[in-house]
Amino acid sequence: MHRVIRPLVLAMGIVVLAGADWRRFRGNDSLGVSPETGLPTKFSEKENVAWKAPLPGAGPSGPIVVGDRVFVTAASGPHRERLHVLAFDARTGQRLWERQFWATGHTVVHPFGGVAIPTPASDGRRVFAFFSSNDLACLDLDGNLLWFRGLAYERPLTRNDVGMASSPLVVDDLVVVQMENQGASWAAAIDAATGETRWAIDREPAASWTSPTLMRIAEPPGQLVLFQSRSKLSAHDPRDGREVFRYEAGCSTISSNTVLGEVIYLPAAGLCALRYDAAKRALDELWREQRLQPQNASPVVHEGRIYVVKPGGVLGCADAASGKLLWQLRLQGPIWATPILAAGHLYVVNHDGLVQIVRIDGQGALVSTGKIDQGILATPAVADRAIYFRSNQHLWKIAAP
Repeated sequence: MHRVIRPLVLAMGIVVLAGADWRRFRGNDSLGVSPETGLPTKFSEKENVAWKAPLPGAGPSGPIVVGDRVFVTAASGPHRERLHVLAFDARTGQRLWERQFWATGHTVVHPFGGVAIPTPASDGRRVFAFFSSNDLACLDLDGNLLWFRGLAYERPLTRNDVGMASSPLVVDDLVVVQMENQGASWAAAIDAATGETRWAIDREPAASWTSPTLMRIAEPPGQLVLFQSRSKLSAHDPRDGREVFRYEAGCSTISSNTVLGEVIYLPAAGLCALRYDAAKRALDELWREQRLQPQNASPVVHEGRIYVVKPGGVLGCADAASGKLLWQLRLQGPIWATPILAAGHLYVVNHDGLVQIVRIDGQGALVSTGKIDQGILATPAVADRAIYFRSNQHLWKIAAP
């Protein structure tokens, strides 16, 4: 039996068009790519910093953007047991509202990680904020609480001592969450409107910090939810959680897969490209390249090229059709955040807060660097000709005047 906490009065926000939005981890399509142009290719404390806003607590979670608002989560308190969801005016950086909750699950984690690790997600009307404590809050865009689930009440052993990091995925009227660890591992689809569990499935009892991804297919159900575990990649019908296919391999437990069309780029014993065969309901391996093994960040795929950040801060570019390595560029690491690609440039931020802007034509070239706070784990967001970075201390907006 699960318990949903819902307030008596619900005030839904206005539906916002998704044209310039960045609604989840790695963007609306989980590709790490934005169609935006006009982003600055250099910045400093005195140039192209539109604003920076203080945050009440730490968190590796990335920001998301819906309409004219930027949303981010944080955690504070001696054991980071105080959970925060905040909204900022994208134009001015003014804090519009903040909501706080007590964590109901495990919050004692390694200081390098945290409790506000998963990046929130939105369907354009609501924000779904997920935390390492396995608490899931649904709010409208004005900050009204619609429902709250303490998923740790159902399976108290769902936890790990680094911190649960998987970001939620919105699929039609569902919020899909993946909770894989050494204890009670499971995944669930939560009704976005009511907070009720629509389905739940057991998962491999091994720690994984990857996030679910979405694959669109031609035949019913039209899309599949992909879960990447330590020993396999599995695809599930979002309507009932039924497994459609699996691909057994030693997968990365940090870098998530990237899906473009019918091809999945999976970090597993390097990087492999897998095409879905609808007739067989299975995957065919197109290529595998050990030299493209991502270290922490997820792959970025765009216009026939794939970009990975390898050990030692080496940025690699390869042909997405063959896996052939085209060029490499050594950057300053360590790099945890997935790079963002927009207007012919990759924005790569390292843990020390050094933003390295790389032009991706030719053989790749570092064109400039900028500096923000230290301790960066969060993947940035791009919307409306601006890029948003999140540190433990601040939310930054980088944009030309």
